[in-house]
Formats: sequence, C-alpha cells, structure tokens
Amino acid sequence: MPLDFSPLWISLKTSLLATFITFFFGIAAAYWMLEYRGKGKSLIEAIFVAPLILPPTVVGFLLLLLFGKNGPVGKLMEPLGWSVVFTWYGAAIAATVVAFPLMYKTALGAFEQIDTNIKRVARTLGAKESTIFWRISLPLAVPGILAATTLAFARALGEFGATLMLAGNIPGQTQTIPMAIYFAVEGGAMDEAWFWAVAIMAISLSGIIAVNYWQETQGKRRGRGGDTERGRRPDAQRENVTASPRPLLPLSSSGLWVDIEKQLPGFSLQVSFSADKQPLGLLGGSGAGKSMILRCIAGIETPTRGRIVLNGRVLFDSQQGINLPPRDRRIGFLVQNYALFPHMTVGQNIAFGLSKGLSATAIRQQVETQLIAVQLEGYSERYPHQLSGGQQQRVALARALASQPEALLLDEPFSALDTHLRSQLEQQMVGTLANYEGVTLFVTHNMEEAYRVCPNLLVLEKGKVIHSGTKYDIFEHPATVSVAQLTGCKNFSSAVAVTSTQVKAVDWDCTLKLIEPIPDALSYLGIRAHQIILTNNSNQENTFPCWLARTSETPHRMTLFLKLHQPSTHNNDYHLQAEVFKEKWATLKDEPMPWYVRLDPLRLILMERMFGVQYCVQ
Repeated sequence: MPLDFSPLWISLKTSLLATFITFFFGIAAAYWMLEYRGKGKSLIEAIFVAPLILPPTVVGFLLLLLFGKNGPVGKLMEPLGWSVVFTWYGAAIAATVVAFPLMYKTALGAFEQIDTNIKRVARTLGAKESTIFWRISLPLAVPGILAATTLAFARALGEFGATLMLAGNIPGQTQTIPMAIYFAVEGGAMDEAWFWAVAIMAISLSGIIAVNYWQETQGKRRGRGGDTERGRRPDAQRENVTASPRPLLPLSSSGLWVDIEKQLPGFSLQVSFSADKQPLGLLGGSGAGKSMILRCIAGIETPTRGRIVLNGRVLFDSQQGINLPPRDRRIGFLVQNYALFPHMTVGQNIAFGLSKGLSATAIRQQVETQLIAVQLEGYSERYPHQLSGGQQQRVALARALASQPEALLLDEPFSALDTHLRSQLEQQMVGTLANYEGVTLFVTHNMEEAYRVCPNLLVLEKGKVIHSGTKYDIFEHPATVSVAQLTGCKNFSSAVAVTSTQVKAVDWDCTLKLIEPIPDALSYLGIRAHQIILTNNSNQENTFPCWLARTSETPHRMTLFLKLHQPSTHNNDYHLQAEVFKEKWATLKDEPMPWYVRLDPLRLILMERMFGVQYCVQ
C-alpha cells in the first residue's frame, strides 16, 4: 500500500480533463469529416489518427517541440508567464492528444452507421443542418459516442510515454499512475506496483463494463418492446385501411417541370417532363435513373445542368445559379425503407416537419388528424421498432404529408412489404393520392403496381425517357421492345414487312396478317403471353401448329413454352410463351399434339429498336 496517493488524483484530473476536451473536439471533427467532400481528406484523416499509430515517445517529443521554451506555442506563452512543460497541464495535453484518435474514430463510426436516408428525409421536412445534428445525428450516435468517451478516458488514464516527455515524473505534481508503476518496479517496490496496476485496471475496466451493460440493457428493452408489439399484431381490419384521409390544402395548379442532366456511372441522365395533379409513375429497371430523378427534385443531389420548377418557384437553375436547399423546396419524400427516426415516437416523427411556430396543442391536433387519416389513432406514443412494416409505411406517409408539401415523391414505397400487405396499402395510397392536391411522382420497377396507382407513366432506360403517355397507351402500344419488356411482354421476333398487311416474323418463321398500318420503322413485333390463343380450329388466320417444349407453374397459371411448326428438340428449343389458367391446362394437357396456336392480329404489338440496344429475341 503506497503512502502517497497523489498519482491517483493526478491521473484522474488529467484524464477527466483530457476526456472533456476530446469529447467536444472529437465529436466535432468526426461530424465535420463525415460531411467533408473537399480536397485533402485523406491527409486530414491521417493527421487526426497519427497519435494512435505513432510511438508515444514520438508524440511526446513533438509536443515538447511545440510547447517547449523554443517552440512556437511556448514562445507565445512566455510573455504571459505561462508554461505547460513539467506541469500537470502538460500531462493533460499529452493525454488529450493520444486519446483524441480513439474518440474521433469511434464517434465517426457511430455517425457513419446512421442511415443517410434519415438525414435526407429530415432535410426535405425543412430541418436545418444544425437541427439534424442535435435532433437526429447526435441522439442516434449516443451509444457509440458513449463508448468512444469511455475508450478515450481509459487511453488518457493509461498514457505514459508522451506524458513523461512533456510533463516529466515529478512526484505530487505530474506523476501519474502509469509512471508510479514504472518507477515502483524500477525501484523494486513490487507491492506498490501491484497496487497501482490493480487500481488502474479497476478504473478502466469498470467504465467499459458499465457502458457495455447499459448498451445491452437498452438493446433488451428495445427487443422486448418490439416482440410485444409483434405479438399483438393488429387484426385484419386494422391493416385493411380504406378510410379516406382528410383533404389537404389546395395548391397552385401550375405543377412540376423538370429538364435536367446529370452524369452517372456508366451513363448520363437526361430527362425532360412535366407533371400535374395526376400521379405520374416513373417505370424502369434497376439503375435506370428513377430514384436519382427524385433526389435531384428534392435537392438531395445536384444536377449537372438544367432547370426544375415547382408551382412557379424555381428550385434549380444551372444558368442562373439557383439551387434551393431541400428544406426550402416544400417537397415530401417517402423512401424505400421509410427512414423513420428510430429514437422518436410516432407522434414526434409526424410533428418533425410542422411549423416551429405552432403551439403544443396545435401540433398534437395535427398529429392526431394525420394518424386518424392512416388509421393509426392511438399509436402516437409508440416507437418505430414497435410497428409492423405496413404501419411504418403509413407513419412515413403521414409524416411526409403533415407539412403540406407541394410535391410528393414516392420511391418504391411498397418494396419492403409482403404481397398481401402491399395490396392493402396500395389501395390506401390510391385513396390518399386522390385527395392530395399537389404533384405526385411514383417510382417503381413493378409494372402492375405502376398500372394500378398511376394514370400516366414515364418509362426510363439508362437515364433517358423512351416512352411517355397514359398507362393504357404504354401497355397497349409500347413503342419499343424495351418498353414492351418492362410492361411484361415476353414474346418477340424481328419483323420485316412483306406487303401492306403482312409481316414476316423472322424468328418464329411465319407470316402474319395485320389489321393496323405497318410503321416504316418496324423492327420487331410481339405478343403478350396471356393473349396467345390455343385453339382447335386450324383454319383461322395466323394459326400455326405447335409442340410443347416445357412448362412452368405458378399458383394459378401455367406457362407453356411452345415450338412452332415442328417438335422441340430440347427444353430451350421454343418460340413462344403462352399463359393459361390451370383449369384450361387440366383439359389441354391430355390432348394429342400438335396443338394449334392463334396469334390474334388485334393483339400483335409492332415496335422499333431505339438507342442501339440489343435485345434477346426468342
């Protein structure tokens, strides 16, 4: 047992001061580096973490050069009679420098774990960057920051080399526990060395154990809450939301006008379109640029050039240098994973975008009105993890509409839901959009979803609009093979006009009679699988013998892979895919071959090739 306990008090006060300093500077540096996109980021990062990888004696030597009598900082302090060399302040500075990298890196990791969509949505709800930091980023990063603080304290408590170089080993003044251990061992006082070693391990480990226990307790509490709510899933009536939401305030009818370009990996996004009150669907495959268009409109991404105008307000104009921040655009954004703020209740999520000048009573009334509109009354005090996927989607929609946006951007809002729930919420979405007076853009790659929700469609491929119009026009008369594929057509053949009423289907090896005029740019023709007719009358026009190559089964239908003119030689030797209900298949499968297939002239789709895209033709 040592007679002098000053190393304990010196270690505690230097470590606490160092932790206090690194707490603020570490968090600030981490958040700044998270958002920093300028030059020299790698160099700045290297400087921040250098004390973690350099030998402590090197760090101490550099600090001595900086704060010493002849150092730049030392010379500044000399006229004031200040000096940190061989003082406990020097020990605190050394501890701060070596502890900073741990605080910085751990806090940075905590901030990086936050879903970027959460911050994007917050910006579209009108939040300033300072609001996002204090209300979203910092609360969500608290567990990681708490761990960072504990690690920084433990590192500062155990600092030896840098402290020895800058502050020395002055008993009662700068001698910390690590130095007391070292010099006790050097002097042969093993009992004293053991005492201080056990003391420093107890202090360091107790802090780490306390933080781990708190994090485990919080995790279990969230898990119990989620399991409880999932165990009490709402009944079918509660998920079947069909009530009409409240009418929203009428907005200007001038609508949305977009004409932008943006260079993306692999292709350039170049789109020009307008939208009014009727929901406009953006249909296209993955990577077509659909979500990027929404992010450019919301202000989350910046186009290379172009112009975006909403209800007469210029949101973006590259020539005039106008680029309104997301918070000023009055746009509601519903992303794929809903991006609810997990640390806020349902009520707090919905109220986030409301005007800050409203009274608490007015905010509560508006929140309850929105919850009633989506049939979630009584859910105001629950947290997102206590809700089912469908309930989360409805809360996200209520939050987006609560601030009365002039435009509503829906980025595949049903992609995370199962088929049954998707159908129910889709019906509610259609009802909500019917009462919404603003502009709606609905992004999806699901053709049936687009058809049910949106009267008008914009079909995209590699960043360009390849067809636009009403859903009936696009599904009945797709302009290109690509559009036909996106709308579900599976049967294509290159085509050559033979006469004014006949076309040679090259890949099907047959000549087909048409009723509608043949376009000059005809390159392909197609027919949808469910519109192929299997018949017993072989004398009808456009009727050909066929043999079955193989089948594919779904719960309600059979897909038949058919070879025209002669039997198939293997499973992939076929010309057409035909879809029939299983009742039809039950009577058809026992009939002898050849069967006869009729390609109705009214159902044939005439198309042309665009943008030089190569398509797989069966």
